[in-house]
Amino acid sequence: MITKEMSIGQVLREHPQTAEIFLGMGMHCLGCPSATSESIEGAALTHGMQVDELIGKLNQNVQ
Repeated sequence: MITKEMSIGQVLREHPQTAEIFLGMGMHCLGCPSATSESIEGAALTHGMQVDELIGKLNQNVQ
């Protein structure tokens, strides 16, 4: 299960297929140093999106 406290880098390492979700929601800098260590919650806030919506889509993708 993916949580909002997890880093983007951790999620991408464990579930590489989630890159499509991040990119589809406007997170295009997945490889930059801050993005790989930033929490999903922090990234969602930075990009002005709802963290619960992002987490829901990510978890649907890994089931």
